[in-house]
Amino acid sequence: MADRVLTQEEIDSVFRNLRDQSNEDDPARKAQPYDFRRPDRIAKDQLRAIHLLHEAFARSLSSSLSAYLRNYALVNLVSVEQLSFMEFSQCLPAPTCLVSLSMRPFDGNAVLEMNPSLVFPILEMLLGGTGRNVKRPDREVTEIEQSILESVYRIVLHDLREAWSTVTTMNFAVDSFKTESQLLQILAPNEAVVAVSLEVRLGESSGMMNIGMPSIIIKMLRQKFDQQWSMRKSESTEAEMTRMLDLVKPSTLHLDARLRGPTLSVQDLMSLDEGNVLMFDYPTQKHIDILVNGKLKYHGTPASHGRKKAMQIEALHDPAL
Repeated sequence: MADRVLTQEEIDSVFRNLRDQSNEDDPARKAQPYDFRRPDRIAKDQLRAIHLLHEAFARSLSSSLSAYLRNYALVNLVSVEQLSFMEFSQCLPAPTCLVSLSMRPFDGNAVLEMNPSLVFPILEMLLGGTGRNVKRPDREVTEIEQSILESVYRIVLHDLREAWSTVTTMNFAVDSFKTESQLLQILAPNEAVVAVSLEVRLGESSGMMNIGMPSIIIKMLRQKFDQQWSMRKSESTEAEMTRMLDLVKPSTLHLDARLRGPTLSVQDLMSLDEGNVLMFDYPTQKHIDILVNGKLKYHGTPASHGRKKAMQIEALHDPAL
């Protein structure tokens, strides 16, 4: 073959193919980006435990709000997720009702937010109204309205404290009140929080309630979460069984003995007259049934204890027989 001179385009094509092949083997191309400003602070199993905990909180709050407001209230858990404090703040409406919560004995603060679409119907109910078809005012909550809402916050924080008592003692208390999320600077913008969103329905009105808790505090409770769920999954210890038995011992049960003879129709019963003789046909050697709270538990024979009638237990009832 005759000598052939490569053109500039062919030379560039050869170098381009070599560069593409080397890039494919480069380990850096397989790396995934990682944002150090949003560390994964909480494990997924702990998030599931927090989800179950706040489901119990929602059920308890439904009953408490219904009783206090004298209106049907339904609280549903919508989501539990990890966000940065900036993302959590940006998801909140403005203006709104924001409360900074202390979490004694732990250092740090949580955030409780109630949407205006929920706050103003509650205010109307507390002031004697029905809370139906309330138009949302485009304004901030006044100081007088804030003082009226304090009773509602006490109920919410009481049920939240009771829900967390299954894991640890955490006393929630109101530290400050704000109406703009930008004014509530209790955490750094990139600090991770666990955001809990709940939907509250009051009659024909509904609104969102959001709770933000620092992830670092919840991560500190990882061991207590593990202990809680391991106790639920594991078998009861002897000490736990003794404690449960001591709680049950004072209970009162109804005990009675019955002779289970032949049955009789209502027609035959109504036709009975004075002087008729009924044949019960119950052998003397046959055991008598002993019932506890209406359920058959034992078999026994008649006996006496001094001048009182008694029953002597002969055998436990076997449902298989």
